[in-house]
Amino acid sequence: MTPTAPILDVRRIYLEPAVEGHARGREILARFPDAERIPVQSHWRIPDLREGDPEEWLPRKREVLVLGVKKGLQMRPNGRSADFIAASSSNGCAMACAYCYVARRKGHANPITVFVNIDEIGASTARHAQGLGPKREPNQVDPRDWVYDLGENGDLSVDALISDNVRDLVALFRGLHNAKGSFATKWVNPGLLDYDPQGRTRVRMSLMPHGMAKLLDVRTSPVSERIAFIGELHRAGYEVHLNFSPVVLHEGWEAEWTALFEELDDALPAPVKRQLASEVIMLTHNAGLHEVNLAWHPKAETVLWRPDIQEEKQSEVGATNLRYRTGWKGRWLARFKALLAERMPYCRVRYAF
Repeated sequence: MTPTAPILDVRRIYLEPAVEGHARGREILARFPDAERIPVQSHWRIPDLREGDPEEWLPRKREVLVLGVKKGLQMRPNGRSADFIAASSSNGCAMACAYCYVARRKGHANPITVFVNIDEIGASTARHAQGLGPKREPNQVDPRDWVYDLGENGDLSVDALISDNVRDLVALFRGLHNAKGSFATKWVNPGLLDYDPQGRTRVRMSLMPHGMAKLLDVRTSPVSERIAFIGELHRAGYEVHLNFSPVVLHEGWEAEWTALFEELDDALPAPVKRQLASEVIMLTHNAGLHEVNLAWHPKAETVLWRPDIQEEKQSEVGATNLRYRTGWKGRWLARFKALLAERMPYCRVRYAF
């Protein structure tokens, strides 16, 4: 059997001038002493990352790391997966999911940028939570706590391979009695198990049927490994929810999802089931990403690009996206929820879109 290539093999680090003035920056550089260091004025403006053929994108995700200082520390209201989107400790991702439409301002490879001023990031989150006081009314996000999404633009399980930023965030929420941290992941990182979250961090394990994940979830942990890891995360003290995302409609989708629900029902320990909730997110696509995928992963577009069942719709930020057609989308979503309720009635749907 050919050994699996590591998710990260950092050989080149782009770093802003202030990085080495932060303890976390010095720690990260010490972890990768043999990596080439290239000074840049801004973690956003790196011309090298915008050049090259699509064949170079995946190696760049594995081999390139960007270090910067986070300047904007605002908390953005959300109300869907979380109450607020926290100031991020990173952006970019080592994975290459074909449906991901996160803005790729660094270039389409979009490797991980880690922000080294984690003390400021954590302090801004703590101040915000403390200023809110107790959560007075339950909502679909959480009945008791304010929930902060910590990984909107990346995957913190992989970020944790680079630095102690994620460990520090888990420790922060351990001490906040009115707030939880939350992040979705497609990567199995056993290192998370010794962070001692004490129920104050929610991990949303992202899942889809095995065959679809093999086609679309490029450079992620296999779905079977993610499922097996759910019980371990819960025993380690995390609240664990499921993120069924994206739901990609194609011929046979109902049977595939039913099989996944049956596998989950058989695999999940009883304590996980008692606290389980989920979010369901139907596929959103766009023409720009379609063109990008045609250049490096055209097979993905056979299921992602379906103009026969999709229509254009303006997003909240003014972008033009493709979503499943109004009316039909509601019916398909209702069918999905019915299949889930039939096999996993204990798994409430916290949020569906």
